Amino acid sequence: MAVRAGHSGCFAAALALALAGCGGDSSSSPSSPVGGTPAPTPTPPAPDRLFADPATESLSVAEVQQILAQAIGEAQARNLPSTIAVTDRVGNVLAVFNMTGAPATTQLSRQQIGGMAAIGDEIGLQGADVPNSTAAIAKAITGAYLSSGGNAFSTRTASQIVQEHFPPAPNTVGLESGPLFGVQFSQLPCSDLSSRFIAAGPGALIGPKRSPLGLAADPGGFPIYKNGVVVGGIGVSGDGDYGFDPNIIDIDVDDEEAIALAGIQGFAPPLEITADRIPVDGTSLRFSDMTIADLSPLQTSFGAVNGPAGALVAVTGYTNGAVRAGTAYGSETSGVRRSTTAEFSNPDAYVLTDGSGTARFPIRGGTDAGTVGTPLSAAESQAILEEAFAVLSRARAQIRRPLDSRMQATISLVDTNGAILGLVRSPDGPIFGTDVSLQKARTATFFSSATAAQQLLGAPAPVSGYVQRVGDFLNDPTALTGTFAFADRSGGNLARPYFPDGEVGPIPGPLSVEVPSKFSPFAVGIQSDLIAGNIVTHLGFVTGANADTPRECTAVPSGAGGTKELANGMQIFPGSVPIYRGNQLIGGIGVSGDGIDQDDMVSFLGLHNAGLRVGGIGNAPNDIRADRIAVTVGGRTTRLRYVNCPFAPFLDDPANNVCEGL
Repeated sequence: MAVRAGHSGCFAAALALALAGCGGDSSSSPSSPVGGTPAPTPTPPAPDRLFADPATESLSVAEVQQILAQAIGEAQARNLPSTIAVTDRVGNVLAVFNMTGAPATTQLSRQQIGGMAAIGDEIGLQGADVPNSTAAIAKAITGAYLSSGGNAFSTRTASQIVQEHFPPAPNTVGLESGPLFGVQFSQLPCSDLSSRFIAAGPGALIGPKRSPLGLAADPGGFPIYKNGVVVGGIGVSGDGDYGFDPNIIDIDVDDEEAIALAGIQGFAPPLEITADRIPVDGTSLRFSDMTIADLSPLQTSFGAVNGPAGALVAVTGYTNGAVRAGTAYGSETSGVRRSTTAEFSNPDAYVLTDGSGTARFPIRGGTDAGTVGTPLSAAESQAILEEAFAVLSRARAQIRRPLDSRMQATISLVDTNGAILGLVRSPDGPIFGTDVSLQKARTATFFSSATAAQQLLGAPAPVSGYVQRVGDFLNDPTALTGTFAFADRSGGNLARPYFPDGEVGPIPGPLSVEVPSKFSPFAVGIQSDLIAGNIVTHLGFVTGANADTPRECTAVPSGAGGTKELANGMQIFPGSVPIYRGNQLIGGIGVSGDGIDQDDMVSFLGLHNAGLRVGGIGNAPNDIRADRIAVTVGGRTTRLRYVNCPFAPFLDDPANNVCEGL
């Protein structure tokens, strides 16, 4: 099957943001949607630790079959033959079931800010037809990756936090974009961080696994919990439409969401941590528009539906067609486990491993001696990660429950080649933050480098055209040549369809789409254009048309180190800063997993503290930070932002303005 994509760049449709297109509204807000078990009594941390390890739980083969049976039964009751996928917490696909009559493909929505794109006038991946199985897998991975022991997010939650206004609704025009604007283009199938499917053998179950379409926001994806512990996700695709919900005000009657909700009965998250219990900037997030009252009597026998209703299927690159048990997060087998003292000094840290006991990204010095006078040393790398982890450990979480929980996230460190110099996590950080923290670190480093413009100009159109757009927008012919230091918050300012962010007008940011009305989560500008070819190549691989995408993203040529400096894509929401030795760029640090202001603080303040500890390294000099850049639009002057640290950020200190003056 050929993958059809829009004419202006086969867009990295990664963020499976789904249009809630099953019609029908309800005049009342949704009632309790899940009927989950109460949150388990927290296990206190050991005396020498601040965090407790998540309880060891995983799905058995029989439990995967039960989840499938419940979802299949609801699909039968609703007369919507669907493809249903189940994954574990680190993204292993445990089963894909294809019901008889389910569509072979689903279409990525043509919805834009300005309405529906006309056929033939789509941009990016708008209107692309993709295998139905890839949509279901992406939804399941999204439910698993966005959730933790302190928060349960769905694909509907994802839809809410990635659009041009937050919250997305007709009456919120003029508000800033979603806090995780751009996260859809993470966990990409080309990522050099994400692992790939192996049927058996050492390392077969290590994660995080990649997603065929990145993260999804089409209703129909939920996390799966067992005894109050997140153990995976379910995704359902059956209506042929894969988009996003542009209006949070109404309540959608969504069959895919109801089918997925049926699947998680008995495996639902504790009510206390569902997204609708978590406010962001004064707005409660949305978990599900469907409720348990909307469901038919549950079908619990897999044997009764396996065959009569359809069959398990193989999906190239993801599953061989059998049902397999999930792996327990935190075990060596899962690829994410507690670090040893030799790997990292802090006893709370977790690392990624190869499944056989060896850390995948041990702390080391920089690889860029050929272009950097004095690269980061191993001791400096250690100091940055330790100090950032210390800030994280003290920080108050934004998206976790109960209130006053500790922040949980992933921290990544890179050099100017984009090489990973270390990666550490807190025990229960959401999995999505692993890949995203690395994207953030690499993005801040790349756009702060002297060679960013040169590399972008070496890429094919439309990527090469962004250099001129940025130079014209900033009225700076030297833009993207290292004259300014860009945090991800700074680059994100330039990547929104409206500038300033959210304020509706004719001027898009120069890294966004050229015409604001054509923007959609499937066509965002440079972020998606960079990896469009990788997405299309991978979908061709899934259908048997061609070889897989390389384990290296982006259309940008290789850098001085001989590899892609954005090898898992770029990111455009806050949580990273470049690292300097005096006036020279030597790397970047990225943080992801909690509120974006918390992520900013851990990267910025952690780096500052490391500089105080070892000397010689630190944040960019004040006079070259991107918040010195002023842009005049329509007679109004706006400065870019660099970092924004949260109010009252620490659990052990009442201090405010902790980043001011640094």
